[in-house]
Amino acid sequence: MKNILVTGGAGFIGSAFVRYMIDAYPDYHVVVLDKLTYAGNLDNLLPVRDNPRYRFERADIADRAAVERIVEQHGIDTIVNFAAETHVDRSILQPDAFIYTDVVGVYVLLEMVRQKGVQRLLHVSTDEVYGDIPQGYSVETDPFAPNSPYAASKAGAELMIRAYYQTYGLNVVVTRGSNTFGPYQYPEKLMSLFITEAIDNRPLPLYGDGRQVRDWLYVLDHVTGIDTVLHKGVAGEAYNIAGENERPNIDVVRALLKELGKPESLIRHVADRPGHDRRYAMNCDKLRALGWQRQHSFEEALRETVAWYVQNEWWWRKIKTGEYLEYYKTQYASRLG
Repeated sequence: MKNILVTGGAGFIGSAFVRYMIDAYPDYHVVVLDKLTYAGNLDNLLPVRDNPRYRFERADIADRAAVERIVEQHGIDTIVNFAAETHVDRSILQPDAFIYTDVVGVYVLLEMVRQKGVQRLLHVSTDEVYGDIPQGYSVETDPFAPNSPYAASKAGAELMIRAYYQTYGLNVVVTRGSNTFGPYQYPEKLMSLFITEAIDNRPLPLYGDGRQVRDWLYVLDHVTGIDTVLHKGVAGEAYNIAGENERPNIDVVRALLKELGKPESLIRHVADRPGHDRRYAMNCDKLRALGWQRQHSFEEALRETVAWYVQNEWWWRKIKTGEYLEYYKTQYASRLG
């Protein structure tokens, strides 16, 4: 493992992984492939921009000719795939984009492993493939029950990966992460959206009663979990990466408002998302058996995350213009009245 292709490496979790790997492995060369859609941002990679072991290629993972050229040109031996459409609300509005990137794109990457000598593929998936979990904890062998076009597209990608492992014996592994938060997250997800809106004293559109439960995972802990599976995971296997910090959304919002010194009167309960799962929760004993441990408590990670957005308005203010405002209007204007 010397030349790693990180697809979707200009996104939130992907860029955190790139920054971590460049620092942690002095012998590794990292090539980022990113389409630079609305969520891809080269500012996320500024800390490594001038590192001689980093390269950037703008391309679409579903463009087979482009991916093939990059793999051959850079002598890629390992692929870590973060590239995906990821926002549930957008998947409800435009499901075709999710099928194209999340399923067709993964097929292209699998073909690189099968035909171009790539030695290992790690695919980053999500806890949402398990669907709503009223009680207990999902384990890696549980059946899929996706309830949104996004979750279904990620489940479809995983089924393709399983088929390629069973049929061709490829060296492929999958990680399923829980609700991830931290610096550099595009401000459409609950944490990043509500922190940046609260800074400006704008109303926070909280779906339904706000009692939906999510398992919150700090991005640096997610990254080390991926790193562990990349180096130690067994081919053909999937591994849950759980934050083990279950909290209702309303409690998370209250906590970030308290950290910002903002009033809870900013919270607005709005019409719920169609098909909104009430709870996700995973067991991650399988990953712990490889030696992984979380390093950040929820409270510590929340403080660090809030502080980062307060101190880095330059990053998010230029995002919240143009296309972002059009999406926000489509998604929330009628709900907020």
